[in-house]
Amino acid sequence: MADVKKNFINGQWVDATSGDTFKNINPARHSDVVGDFPSSGPEDVDNAVQAARDAFKTWSKMPAPARGDILRNIGDVLTERKDELAFEMTREMGKPFFETKGDVQEAIDTAYYAGSETRRLFGHTVPSELPNKFNMSIRRPIGVCGIITAWNFPVAVPTWKMFPALAAGNTAVFKPSEDAPHSGALLVKAFHDAGVPEGVVNLVQGAGAVGEALVSHPGIDAVSFTGSTETGGKIAETCGSLHKRVSLEMGGKNPMIVMDDADLELVLDGILWGAFGTTGQRCTATSRLIIHKAVHDEMLDLLVAAANDLRLGYGNDDNVDVGPVINEKAVTKITGYIDIGKKEGAKVLIGGKRAEGGDLDDGWFIQPTIFTGVNRDMRIAREEIFGPVLSVIKVGSYDEAVEVANDVPYGLSSSIYTQDVTLAFRAMHDIEAGITYINGPTIGAEAHMPFGGVKQTGNGHREGGWEVFDFYTETKTVYVDYSGKLQKAQIDNVD
Repeated sequence: MADVKKNFINGQWVDATSGDTFKNINPARHSDVVGDFPSSGPEDVDNAVQAARDAFKTWSKMPAPARGDILRNIGDVLTERKDELAFEMTREMGKPFFETKGDVQEAIDTAYYAGSETRRLFGHTVPSELPNKFNMSIRRPIGVCGIITAWNFPVAVPTWKMFPALAAGNTAVFKPSEDAPHSGALLVKAFHDAGVPEGVVNLVQGAGAVGEALVSHPGIDAVSFTGSTETGGKIAETCGSLHKRVSLEMGGKNPMIVMDDADLELVLDGILWGAFGTTGQRCTATSRLIIHKAVHDEMLDLLVAAANDLRLGYGNDDNVDVGPVINEKAVTKITGYIDIGKKEGAKVLIGGKRAEGGDLDDGWFIQPTIFTGVNRDMRIAREEIFGPVLSVIKVGSYDEAVEVANDVPYGLSSSIYTQDVTLAFRAMHDIEAGITYINGPTIGAEAHMPFGGVKQTGNGHREGGWEVFDFYTETKTVYVDYSGKLQKAQIDNVD
């Protein structure tokens, strides 16, 4: 079997040109080394881009439904390898096995969805203002797409990007996070084994310098990025100066509003999943709980009792609810925000420190943490922490709840729990976010729906669903004049 702990360029598994490597370890068990991976540089990026540009010449000319057949083949391969891939994902990035299986399932569903969309890459036909003339628009692929993704969804998110890109006839150079290189490699191996031609998808491993080389490379026509708002801003600057199309999916500070008529048991399930699923390391994680004062105390009593029962540990072990955070840098950042919250005057109800004892000493674990007495101006209520930290804010009305929810720089996901249909429909319009859930947590996106945010969360593009194809295609307008004579349109034919 090929060694997949390498780059994948033009159908071959290869080391970095420099021969340098970096080490990838299990965040729950530091004694478990996943492997050494290529520490790539600009020359490796250049080789991958050239392979993708060469492959584009034939891949873009393949009938779109034939490309769809290959995408469905990838879905079949991922289905066969689901448990194996999920185990390795948990091993290198930490979230429990049941979550990584869901990550793979998202990729499977996206493969079949994108494959079917190859028969629906619609253009438009419209009447001409002139006789014996036909007007239409068609979709054309852009070229080579640079794909840069985060570690927390190491299979689902790359496929959100690459499947529609490939369906539309583009080729790709993929840089996964250096915290999840093995998952990225196993994903690309599935592509290869499913029949994706050489050069169509290329993998270049490494740190941020690889991403910088990819974004600035003249052979890259479009960039799709998932990661921090700070990094996304820099990528946008580079792409803007080089006139490249760019899609950014960045931070979030997602609110869950709990009204006084809410089903509190339903709310409880949603909070535990939304705030502490993936150890709070989701851009859509529930990080602010905005509760009506009439149910505030009762809700917190239920929440504290349930959160104290969450079981921390290595995600490939049985009965684990919450895994580790990704690395030592994350531990420092999250515990730093916990200290900030304390200094700002918020009260720690549970958690508030690194989890230790037994097997937890061999990993990066932080106790699920809940702050109460939080006001909207505190940093823990405004800044993305990206960890198992929940800030609780008490409000007196629906209008105040929405005002607090909107009072942050981000706008990715949101939710409201209420049995009042009027408030539910008002919230759909009032909350400034790309996604709003009614009586559900802020996490749970479906593969066939548009995904993305507003304000500092994104730059207007959407991933998933039908809208993602607008990013990965160019619209070409076509006129067919069969009148047999010169006809001038209104721009040249006005009295």
